[in-house]
Amino acid sequence: MKYRRLGRSGLKVSEISLGSWLTYGKSVEDDTAVRTIRRAYELGINSFDSANVYERGEGERVMAKALSVFPRESYVITTKAFWPMGDGPNDRGLSRKHVFEQLHASLKRMQLDYVDIFYCHRYDPEAPVHETLRTIDDLIRQGKVLYAGVSQWTAAQIEEAVRIADDYLLDRIVVHQPEYNMLNRWIEPEVIPVCEKHGIGQIVFSPLAQGLLTGKYRGGRVPEGSRAANPEINLWLKELIASGVIQKVDALQDLAEEAGLTLAEMSLAWILRQPNVASALVGASRPEQIEANVKAVEVELSSELLDKIEAILS
Repeated sequence: MKYRRLGRSGLKVSEISLGSWLTYGKSVEDDTAVRTIRRAYELGINSFDSANVYERGEGERVMAKALSVFPRESYVITTKAFWPMGDGPNDRGLSRKHVFEQLHASLKRMQLDYVDIFYCHRYDPEAPVHETLRTIDDLIRQGKVLYAGVSQWTAAQIEEAVRIADDYLLDRIVVHQPEYNMLNRWIEPEVIPVCEKHGIGQIVFSPLAQGLLTGKYRGGRVPEGSRAANPEINLWLKELIASGVIQKVDALQDLAEEAGLTLAEMSLAWILRQPNVASALVGASRPEQIEANVKAVEVELSSELLDKIEAILS
């Protein structure tokens, strides 16, 4: 495993991170989930991601339980808040009340004294950014959070957060968690330049486009038991396949095979070519999947191969 600094912070995270969205506490049995998480740790992964909303805390519980056998200082574990966790008017968003209560609820579920990173899971137009950042700063001062982060924020929203943090002498955000992969490059024009300017690193989710960049849907087929076969989980993936994007994916897979790589290895290595990206956040429902994904850290894509990838994507 290889490790990178998270932005200009002193924190180092593994180039591959493991997340719990749509897997742990839901579609994966707890025993299998625990084996997968512990195998990831054995392979050198030290960055583990969850959120309060993942199966109403079950994702957090399973992940923390699996990691509890290891020294706390040896791994980085995260959580988030924003999405509804109840039916009340204050059971969502980034108000001081919701952030404060949800962080403590997450710590209780995970049986932890602190989380390494706390993310604002989305931007909340109804909560003043100062209110949110002040609350997280208070939690940092209390030792319950070590680093602040945001997820899926625009460049302008990140600039706003940095300005407010500096104006009020609050802890700055050090990490942004966006969706980023070969088929979704929205952070490249504005978000990455802003983050580079302010020392904010990226830990990107959906690096394999929810499995589309693994080759399992070659030719537009939808294997039985796959995510795309379950409309409750990924109706959008079926629509993406139907849109013709699969033709680009098939061409990428042919290119990867010519280079002696799997499509997943090439896709993850393509993400890690970006110096502002500290880690690619993958999901895994079995130990073999995480074993396959970590191989990408040893792959360096030549300029010639990168040009060929760009030609397919353009």
